[in-house]
Amino acid sequence: MNQPSRRDRLKPVELLVLSGILALFVGLVVLLSTREIILALIFFGVAFIVSLVVMAMFSLSIKPNDIEQHEIDDDEGPRPSGH
Repeated sequence: MNQPSRRDRLKPVELLVLSGILALFVGLVVLLSTREIILALIFFGVAFIVSLVVMAMFSLSIKPNDIEQHEIDDDEGPRPSGH
C-alpha cells in the first residue's frame, strides 16, 4: 500500500493552525476593544469555524495542472478490482 507523504499527513494540521491563529487574532481584537471575555470567546469560536471551512473549501477547489495530475496518477499504482 502507498503511505501518504508527510506533507499529505500534515495538511490538516496546517489548516487547523492557520485557523487557530486567525481566530486568536479576532478574539484578541474583540477582547481588547470590548473588554468582554464571553463576547471574545464567541467571536474566537465563530472565526475559527468560518476560517477552517473557508480554507478547506479553497484547498478542495484547487485543480491540479497536467504535470501534477500525471504525478498523482503515477503514485496510485494498480487498483484492486471490485466485486
